[in-house]
Amino acid sequence: MNLLRNFPDPNIPHPHRIRDYFIASLTFICVAISLVIDSDGTLQQQQTMGVIAWTFLALLLFGENKEVRTQVIIAVAFATAGEHFASIYMGGYTYRLENVPPYVPPGHGMVYLTAVALARSGFFMRYARGIATFVVVVCGVWSAWGISGYPSQGDQVGALLFCVFLIYLFKGRSPMVYLAAFFITTWLELIGTAAGTWQWATIEPVLGLSQGNPPSGVAAWYCLVDAVAIGGAPLILNSFSKARERLI
Repeated sequence: MNLLRNFPDPNIPHPHRIRDYFIASLTFICVAISLVIDSDGTLQQQQTMGVIAWTFLALLLFGENKEVRTQVIIAVAFATAGEHFASIYMGGYTYRLENVPPYVPPGHGMVYLTAVALARSGFFMRYARGIATFVVVVCGVWSAWGISGYPSQGDQVGALLFCVFLIYLFKGRSPMVYLAAFFITTWLELIGTAAGTWQWATIEPVLGLSQGNPPSGVAAWYCLVDAVAIGGAPLILNSFSKARERLI
């Protein structure tokens, strides 16, 4: 497993270093505050948080290059479509007001940007293998505990998602991003479900498997968003470049 491929040498100064930690800190704090507020908030409060989240995301993107901005746009679009399908249509999980809160789409953008920022940060670059070991062990133990059925009904979906997460980690093109995604997505899922902001269905509606609240391998769903964003950005940028050349 080469977790360091496609990333710069950690010994080379990187202009984003301090900024990366700021992005991550801001997102972790905003996630906690927003989800706790929304645990008993109104739709109007959700809309206000949505405006704030879009503002924060726009400001953070000013310091990023064209490729990362494109990735974030793709991540927001894909994740928002996924939210409506998985929550509203399929009922895999349900938000408190049975909607997709207005702050969720820009929130996905901030979560994705945080994964990218942490992945390129000095700390993650320096301790990549140790972090990978920690994530695999923690998520593995969580999944094993889930399928044991104690103390709840079980979490078969979580174990399945954990296997998918391992595939992303060992075979994916951006393993560092997936590692970073585990931390921010686990943070938001644990806070969101504990606060009652949303709840996962006890039985997954497609496969009929037991499902934790949240599933132990839930980071795999966010890795899918990350993979689509990373893979789709070059295609879109190349398409725009070719279209521009035809017009000149």
